[in-house]
Amino acid sequence: MQAIQRTSPVAASLLMVAAMAIIGVIDNFVVRLAQDIGLWQFHFTRALLMLPLVCGLSLLGLGSIRPLRPGVVVLRSALIALAMLFYFSALALMPIAQALAGLFTSPIFVLLISSLGMGQRIGPWRILAVAIGFAGILCVLQPDPRAFDAKVLIPVAGGLFYALAAVITRAYCAGESTVALLGGMVLALGLAGAAGLIGLALFPIEPVAGPAGFVARGWVWPMGGAAPWVVLQAVGSSLAVFMLIKAYQLGEPSYVAVFEYSVMIFGPLFAWVALGQTLGAPQILGVGLIAFAGGIIALRSG
Repeated sequence: MQAIQRTSPVAASLLMVAAMAIIGVIDNFVVRLAQDIGLWQFHFTRALLMLPLVCGLSLLGLGSIRPLRPGVVVLRSALIALAMLFYFSALALMPIAQALAGLFTSPIFVLLISSLGMGQRIGPWRILAVAIGFAGILCVLQPDPRAFDAKVLIPVAGGLFYALAAVITRAYCAGESTVALLGGMVLALGLAGAAGLIGLALFPIEPVAGPAGFVARGWVWPMGGAAPWVVLQAVGSSLAVFMLIKAYQLGEPSYVAVFEYSVMIFGPLFAWVALGQTLGAPQILGVGLIAFAGGIIALRSG
């Protein structure tokens, strides 16, 4: 059965593009829920909704939810959770194009970690990809040395932790099922949300109103207008990850990974059409450069 699935690159690419389209749309609405609730409540409540859906993936035969190496999966899940906390924090503070650009620096960090930290050799094509990707990051984030705003580094930090998780996944999680890894990530984010809520209950911080207070806001009840967006995130994320899992089952990973970068088209495009967020010419160029660099890395890694 596995051999038959591996011969369906068209289906794999369509599933991956569909998954990225869903993520590109739903992540635009994080700023809406960030007006009413906080980062920690969002992840806690979303995890409560997603965990039954993840168990459903296991019941559908997509893999065991029980990890083979619990310690490694816990470490990977913690790193992924940190990456997502930084990424979703960035979504509340900046346009989605900038947040995605920061998160998708992860392939560049993977190469640097593999080369400098693990002594692996990388060829000239992937060195060129790192340079292209870095230029794209500068185009999208547009850091101004005269008025540096540290918030542009928030999604880049997410990319770093995502890269560390990717290195651990490749090195130590080859035998783990995708459902077990997904369940670990969701559980880690739920626990992080609970810890943040407890910390803010014990040591409350007066948050500013609106999305700018997303990280410092504790438990809010009733959730009001945020509840539909949390449900949208839970259901949409579960559906998108289901498609992502099937895509990697149907196609070669190095081929399928290239299509993940389509989220950098869908996210900003939906933000422009539905929400009126615009990108300047340098940012459009930067998105293209990062996607191009990621494609080179994925193909040469394969």
